[in-house]
Amino acid sequence: MKAGLHPEYKSSKVVCACGSVIETRSTRGDFHVDICSACHPFFTGKQKILDTAGRIERFKNRYAAAPKTEEKKAAPPAPKAPAKAGGRSENRAAKRAKANASKPKPAPKAEAAAEAPAAETKAETPQA
Repeated sequence: MKAGLHPEYKSSKVVCACGSVIETRSTRGDFHVDICSACHPFFTGKQKILDTAGRIERFKNRYAAAPKTEEKKAAPPAPKAPAKAGGRSENRAAKRAKANASKPKPAPKAEAAAEAPAAETKAETPQA
């Protein structure tokens, strides 16, 4: 390490507004803070949730389980529609295959690549 390059790292005191003094080391020196771990509500366990607008109560009321009421007599279930002759319905892939069956298929790439060199050779032959 080069000499004289780094700042001096000396002992310092951090003083809180509550009166707590923490001794540490710093390049800054002594300084004062407004709040520390000794007086912060989160660390002391004195933190309170403020509900000024009643939001927690509204949340609990909205999502609370609805009180059970007398169950009404259910109407007899409607008769089921007759099943199709095929049994299970078709899945998405089968439906797409049916829809695409009538569309013309594109030429395979292997045939297109084989035709391209043949066309180039005809163009390169000198004409008399």
